[in-house]
Amino acid sequence: MAQAGRWYFEPIRPDLIVGSALEEVIYKGKTRYQDVQILRLSGFGLCLVLDGKTQSAEADEYIYHEALVHPSLVAHTRPERVFIGGGGEGATLREVLRHRSVRRVVMVDLDREVVEICRRFLPRHHQGAFDDPRAELAFGDARAYLNDTRESFDVIILDLADPIEGGPAYLLYTREFYRVALARLSPGGVLVTQAGATDPLSCQGGFSAIAHTVATVFPGTLAYTVFVPAFGSPWGFAMGLAEPLADAPTADEVDKRLRERLAKGTRFYDGITHVGMFSLPRYLREGLRQETRVATDEDPVFVT
Repeated sequence: MAQAGRWYFEPIRPDLIVGSALEEVIYKGKTRYQDVQILRLSGFGLCLVLDGKTQSAEADEYIYHEALVHPSLVAHTRPERVFIGGGGEGATLREVLRHRSVRRVVMVDLDREVVEICRRFLPRHHQGAFDDPRAELAFGDARAYLNDTRESFDVIILDLADPIEGGPAYLLYTREFYRVALARLSPGGVLVTQAGATDPLSCQGGFSAIAHTVATVFPGTLAYTVFVPAFGSPWGFAMGLAEPLADAPTADEVDKRLRERLAKGTRFYDGITHVGMFSLPRYLREGLRQETRVATDEDPVFVT
């Protein structure tokens, strides 16, 4: 990450940097775990940047958060209890709480300071979700929480930082952790994790290994991708199913479930979008087919 004059530059890969016009630095600081910036960028609005990586932007965060949340909740017959690992901005919590069936959401984020910064500076992201009586907010390690609790969840959503060496989240992408998570899912439960960039030059770095690791633990797995402009790349997700789906939902079925469960329509996600997200391009399908790496606690997978 670098700033020069009125521009903000961010490395997408070691050989690629993108720049955006910088309008204002709203906040800049360092917590116990990471560097934090809230920037106002031309075109993207207010952005959360952690350790030099954009986590979400006001203009398009709904694409990422709707893609992360709704396919997993739609895959469940009646999601009532949801666990969120990470999700500091509160936007993942916001989308989960839109489902009428949801009675309880536990959100565990490692960094209390980041959550408080987001509550203060990113109100359009969380839209008051932290104050919903169905939400319980805890601070600490999501893996330790799931390992220690006896509560089961219908859906587990992992809105985590990338697995960077020395970073706070890389042990939340390992086979051992996914086994802990599977044990906390109720029958028919669903897990979904963000899984990194899926462009042709990056997807073999993390996405395929994460998706393959999920597949070594869960009885059923699915992978999908969307383009998020603020990330400068298409972005991938991996879903683990406690019980394999008999049939993938059609576009009409997805739309029917959304109408039944949400009081207000989505901006990005619907039935047609769902089918498109899960229709992976050939290079991703081939990459997943050929992948053999399994991330473990002793041998994790890192992205650069």
